[in-house]
Amino acid sequence: MPTTENSMQPKHIANAIAQLGQGLGPEVITQVNQLFAEQQQQLVNKVPALATDLAYGSHPRNQLDIYGPKDCQGPCPVVLWVHGGGFIRGDKGSDEHWPNTNVGRTLAQHNIVTAVMNYRLAPDNTWPSGSEDIAQALAWLAENIHQYGGDKNRIILAGTSAGAVHASGYLRLAGDKPTVHGVVLMSGLYGYTPLDDRDHYYYGDESTYGQRCPKEAVEATELPLLVTCSQYDPTRFQTEFNALLQARLKRFGTMPRALIMPGHNHYSMPYHLGTSDKRLEMELVAFVSAI
Repeated sequence: MPTTENSMQPKHIANAIAQLGQGLGPEVITQVNQLFAEQQQQLVNKVPALATDLAYGSHPRNQLDIYGPKDCQGPCPVVLWVHGGGFIRGDKGSDEHWPNTNVGRTLAQHNIVTAVMNYRLAPDNTWPSGSEDIAQALAWLAENIHQYGGDKNRIILAGTSAGAVHASGYLRLAGDKPTVHGVVLMSGLYGYTPLDDRDHYYYGDESTYGQRCPKEAVEATELPLLVTCSQYDPTRFQTEFNALLQARLKRFGTMPRALIMPGHNHYSMPYHLGTSDKRLEMELVAFVSAI
């Protein structure tokens, strides 16, 4: 992983993120976006999408965009990226709204084809709709991603926040027949802490959570895992991160590949990808390349 000065978080951005603390909400998102807007607009201009608004299912939210190298030599590994949004909001982005598109544009520069998906949102769509949509998107990729230079036999599932919840829920739905070959979970909630008010929109009553949460599937999967958390993630997310690592250690005798991102918060961790801070970017690339 690069250790040069240019690969680190600029001090003024790190200071601004530290001042934001561990808070969540639209105001924090806006301030984080502003920190990276200039660099991300350069990325938008540099790496166009290969295709947008492709339907992988029948619901209006069942759409995805494709990013990848224009001159991919041979089938490239594939990442399916699942956005966050607390179950009730979020979007795959566009040229005019760069968050989440930055993941695809960043990985495209490393010869990785990336599909950035939307999924059905709560409260109109409840458990396990998000994970079911991932399964649909993966089926679509298996049939179509070769058209964009992707290798259907090297698909990695990755999600942040609620997207990580849906990704881990997919492991539960898939059982012993997942169609992915690795999973990246950023700042997810897996079932080690009680639900909060927003979670009820998706999971329903607390009494059913034990039967619906993905904890057991994430603990038991033998797929390669990369689990991340940020220094300024809310305490609940940090508790979940640590509990998952300990559970994996107890079960397998080793922890999964894991990373705590210093100088970042819940939103800046995915939104900074593609900027001058290359630490997480290179860890993602290394994880994909190892599969």
